[in-house]
Amino acid sequence: MITSVFEVYEGRAAAERQPELLYASHFALHSPPFNITPDTRFFFSHESLQVALNTLMIAMRTGEGFTKVVGEVGTGKTLLCRQFLSLLEGDHVTAYVPNPYLEPMTLLFAIADEFGIAYTRDSTQHQLLKSLNEFLLKSYKRQHCAAVICLDEAHAIPIETLEALRLLSNLETERHKLVQIVLFGQPELDERLNNPSVRQLKQRISFTCRLGKLDKLGVAAYVKHRMTVAGYAGPPVFSVDALRLLHRGSAGTPRLVNILGHKAMLSAYGEGTRRVLAKHVQAAIEDTESAINSTTQRRLKYVSMALGALLASATAVLLST
Repeated sequence: MITSVFEVYEGRAAAERQPELLYASHFALHSPPFNITPDTRFFFSHESLQVALNTLMIAMRTGEGFTKVVGEVGTGKTLLCRQFLSLLEGDHVTAYVPNPYLEPMTLLFAIADEFGIAYTRDSTQHQLLKSLNEFLLKSYKRQHCAAVICLDEAHAIPIETLEALRLLSNLETERHKLVQIVLFGQPELDERLNNPSVRQLKQRISFTCRLGKLDKLGVAAYVKHRMTVAGYAGPPVFSVDALRLLHRGSAGTPRLVNILGHKAMLSAYGEGTRRVLAKHVQAAIEDTESAINSTTQRRLKYVSMALGALLASATAVLLST
């Protein structure tokens, strides 16, 4: 019988007193390989992520307009953002706003805080933009490149706040932009930018990147990469069948791969084995609401087939009348 994830936590976590290292020594790891907190040490440059990173770096060199990165939930937008900022460190002045669901002035205050700009709470938008302009001019003269503002969860930005961002992007010299803005968001960001009231901002988006999911080989390479970074140097821990099921249950979404991989390793640890099998991944899938269960897949397939047959039958009746 498979030891459940909850039994492992209840029975052994308390004894070890460090749940995050629950199975690390068991699998000869120096850190957990499937932590869902974005950690640039584990950055895995699969095709769409690497293309996006390359595009971002090119956009910084051209110094024009906005750049937009769109991806579904769990596809690695925040990790990409942090990796991008780490590559800019030392060469660019940067600001990172993790939650831009703010009113226009509040967002400008947040950006000023990131840049370390002094202001008073009763500053007007004009005064704040003037302070930002002065700071960015000095920054450009010192760094010889535009400052960079990255906004995560950009699909949540209110429409009126997007207009404030457009005004901020107007800060420039006769030849160069003083600031470049990168928007990271879910597909809903595209819908927001289709609003006629922000069409001027939409026209200023010079580059767009779209993050995809991992295929079967991608999931296998992703798991191997994270295990290696976590310190593992032995034979594969996950069996071929376990990897296949991991791809199916996660649909190739990196965050779900992390969640299921972590739980599957806990199940294997609970049994005292150093090999993660399909049964361990299946236990993880059944314990995760957002995972795609094979039983659910079969039901959806049968429903789809039934609807298809019904539609074909209805069409035949209509054609015969």
